[in-house]
Amino acid sequence: MVHRLSRTEARRMAVQAQLLAVPCPASALDVVRHLGFLQVDLTTVVAPHADLVLWSRMGAAYEEGGVDALIGDGAVLEHQSMLRPAEDIALLQADMDAWPGVPPLRQWQVEIAEWVAANDGCRQEILATLRAEAPLPARALPDTCEVPWRSSGWTHHKSVMKLLECMEARGEVAVAGRKGKERTWDLSSRIHPGDAAVAGPEAHRTMAERRLRALGIARPRALENWHEPYDVRDVGEEAVVEGVRGRWRVDPTLLERDFDGRTTLLSPLDRLVFDRKRMQELFEFDYQLEMYKPAAKRRWGYWAMPILSGDRLVGKVDATAVRESGVLLVDAVHEDGEWSTETREEVAVAISRLGGWLGLEVVS
Repeated sequence: MVHRLSRTEARRMAVQAQLLAVPCPASALDVVRHLGFLQVDLTTVVAPHADLVLWSRMGAAYEEGGVDALIGDGAVLEHQSMLRPAEDIALLQADMDAWPGVPPLRQWQVEIAEWVAANDGCRQEILATLRAEAPLPARALPDTCEVPWRSSGWTHHKSVMKLLECMEARGEVAVAGRKGKERTWDLSSRIHPGDAAVAGPEAHRTMAERRLRALGIARPRALENWHEPYDVRDVGEEAVVEGVRGRWRVDPTLLERDFDGRTTLLSPLDRLVFDRKRMQELFEFDYQLEMYKPAAKRRWGYWAMPILSGDRLVGKVDATAVRESGVLLVDAVHEDGEWSTETREEVAVAISRLGGWLGLEVVS
């Protein structure tokens, strides 16, 4: 059976799967468990990404910085720049044990494994130092790498940091916490909960099911992400979307669910919009993150937040939290298409609620 969906139905499935419809979830931990992960991004133009994601779903029920309490309690762990429920480490363990991957390896996997092996002496020194003195930041760990890390990007010659990230991926070390924006590290045996690893095939299928549950609707072979490599081709049910070429997989539990939408603002990195191709196909929304563009070439703003209204993405809000002045400065509200008076009022309320949550006066 192939489900035949309108774009409206497909969008509503995506919005509900991301917990962005009514009712709002009540627990931040439940949100993290349902979504699977929250990306760590420390940009604080308005608020850190993880906080914005949770506020978009929970509203005033979520207190800014609440995710830090979950990390402090050990309910949520940072792993490879993602905040994940601690119990999900058991699903990731098989991949850690198989690092750098299950053969046949790609060329980049071979090269990084060779680089780690060439610096095994430094790796052993890092483990010994952490065993005795952890938690420690990367700058406090010995750099005795015989082969420096070379890159055309910002990680060039950041050998210890790169080695720690490889050791994290193979399950030897873990992020113990952060001091400001700086990660501190410890042995994974002291941070991970120690649950028995789930066998690879079962873990991979579970992660694919979780991916579809969190997205609602996805391409069978969706864009492969380094933090989410398992596509959904073997889970859910097949569907086509009117006006969109190709086949999709859908979470069947959403097919008959009533939809009650709401209006809120999203982080530019929100998972509803993160896959720009899927966003354009389903929501027909023109958007990109412009923080890396020169100011003169930006259309919407440095950290313009997409506006969700029901099952539509209807515009962007360019705002900055100026905490020293106690204000949320709204530089622009970009309206896509013709807004009704009701939509304009609902967006104004959403902006006001964001300001109230931040404890800032809204100024435009």
